[in-house]
Amino acid sequence: MKSARTALIVTGCAAALLLSACGGEGGKTVNSDGTMAPGSELKVGERAVVPFESGTIAITVKSIDIGPKEDLAKFKDKGEGTLPVYVRMVIENVGGTDLSGADVSLRAVDANGKGTKVIMAGGTPACKGEWPETFATKGATFETCDIQGVKDGGEVGGVTFTEGAGYKDKPLTWKK
Repeated sequence: MKSARTALIVTGCAAALLLSACGGEGGKTVNSDGTMAPGSELKVGERAVVPFESGTIAITVKSIDIGPKEDLAKFKDKGEGTLPVYVRMVIENVGGTDLSGADVSLRAVDANGKGTKVIMAGGTPACKGEWPETFATKGATFETCDIQGVKDGGEVGGVTFTEGAGYKDKPLTWKK
């Protein structure tokens, strides 16, 4: 009886592990270590746990908004024909590793998942993109904004995360 119960427990655990490693809804797959699998698609507002530098973080994209071209006045001619894209997100230190001074950057993509071909460096008064000086406590969170760009008249369908193992070739994508 004891061996049958043990076999049942082992089978149940194996099934749960298999489901967590392979299953997911709507294009989302979670790896056995709890991180989002490369190539997964999420909606704005959904949380993804990812390996990051020497630790683990969670990213929740809260909004993706196109700002007015006047916000790029400080870029002068380099901002001509471009609109700012503000990616507002919450970052959580899941693993508790010291990630002070790190920086998460998401890239804007069009409705077909192709890059907007506009990368913005620096922030604007509406989107400063600041990371806290100290970010070393498990469970610590902060809100930030990442600035991207799109050609005037272009559309933004979402943003991608391409940092870390496996995500460069198969990015995570948050769709609007």
